[in-house]
Amino acid sequence: MKKIKTSFFCQSCGHASSKWLGKCPSCGGWNQFVEEEIREASEGPSSELHLHEAPRPIADIVADEKERLATGLAEMDRVLGGGVVPGSAVLVGGDPGIGKSTLLLQVCQRIAERGLKVLYCSGEESARQIKLRGKRIGADSDQLLVFVEIALENILAEIRRIEPHVVVIDSIQTVYASNLSSAPGSVGQVREASERLILHAKKTGIPVFLVGHVTKDGSLAGPKVLEHMVDTVLYFEGDSGHAYRIVRGIKNRFGPTNEIGVFEMGDDGLKEVANPSALFLSERPEKAAGSVVVPSLEGTRPILVEIQSLVIPTSFGMPRRTTIGVDHNRVSLLVAVMDKVCGLHLSGHDIFINVAGGVKVDEPAVDLGLVASMASSFLDRPVAQGTVVFGEVGLTGEVRGISQMETRLKEAARMGFTRCILPAGTPAGRRPESGIEMFGIRSLRDLLDPLF
Repeated sequence: MKKIKTSFFCQSCGHASSKWLGKCPSCGGWNQFVEEEIREASEGPSSELHLHEAPRPIADIVADEKERLATGLAEMDRVLGGGVVPGSAVLVGGDPGIGKSTLLLQVCQRIAERGLKVLYCSGEESARQIKLRGKRIGADSDQLLVFVEIALENILAEIRRIEPHVVVIDSIQTVYASNLSSAPGSVGQVREASERLILHAKKTGIPVFLVGHVTKDGSLAGPKVLEHMVDTVLYFEGDSGHAYRIVRGIKNRFGPTNEIGVFEMGDDGLKEVANPSALFLSERPEKAAGSVVVPSLEGTRPILVEIQSLVIPTSFGMPRRTTIGVDHNRVSLLVAVMDKVCGLHLSGHDIFINVAGGVKVDEPAVDLGLVASMASSFLDRPVAQGTVVFGEVGLTGEVRGISQMETRLKEAARMGFTRCILPAGTPAGRRPESGIEMFGIRSLRDLLDPLF
């Protein structure tokens, strides 16, 4: 008999090892290695794993950006860069129960309403369960076909027979290929199923959406190569305590990355939020110390977010530093700069920082807003009404310029803000005539005077 070759694969990141390891050297996970069969190069359906295309001069290749397929949801189209590119593969990940299946079922319904055939393949739910969800969100089109199957060969056969305009696989961890003996969801099965589905999409021009599970640390489960194989990676984020949901583009070969789309979860599915700034500032307290508004840029979209700080004397020997929505290390760095430059000694105080609404911001433009928020709470003085703050802070206390200042100022003016504290290095000719009174500062030493 032919000897079967095996290897050990980490079920979290796909790292391969010739022997079993207790801790993965790649992702650091414990007890994640499982023995799986290695397929020989001569095995498998080789005809399906080749594109069979001859080399062509790039000048002879016809490509038009207008060929994108609109999903019917403006927020989803924004994240995708204007719509779905034919033949592309889109990987959608998110926490369990966050609404991935609901979102894609709504996308399928919007596409099917235009008379285009859509195939929704599910390996996690029965047809009745999908129908119940579809009834709640209004999905009842005859062009929306539901196919409950986990065998890869049967799914590919139905795609060839039906020839839909869009295919959704929910989820890729439930699909298995019969030529591999490993269980569905293993690294080998996820890699094999994804590879064949993506190659079929490239051959036929049918875009495919792949729903992916996430691990406990929030990263996509399965081999890391899966994120390299697809064209677009979307993360569906949200907090169980809030109704809003955010679709964030982590990778996009056909559009901008880090673009976000904002939705609100309701009884009848997800609703688009056209004005996220109003959503995040809807419950902002008036004249409260420690509350500062910062115009953050998510992709190409400016969003006004509220940063709240609570600075109180510590009751223990070691002061606490708790942050939600911002980088913990960045806050520690800014606290040290404030102590050195501004003379605000926060070393004996507990500091709690929260970005209201549960949104996460990680760009340098929020540095000045964090400093202003902590200074306001420490001095117990509310920031002047109608003020927004943004700018990057260096280790010597200098305030550096940031990108797309005009876009941030226009969004602040649209939301009714009248004052802005920003880096002084902004050329006067680039400032828009928005009616906002601007205070340019070069160092944190100049922050407190215009702030209050």
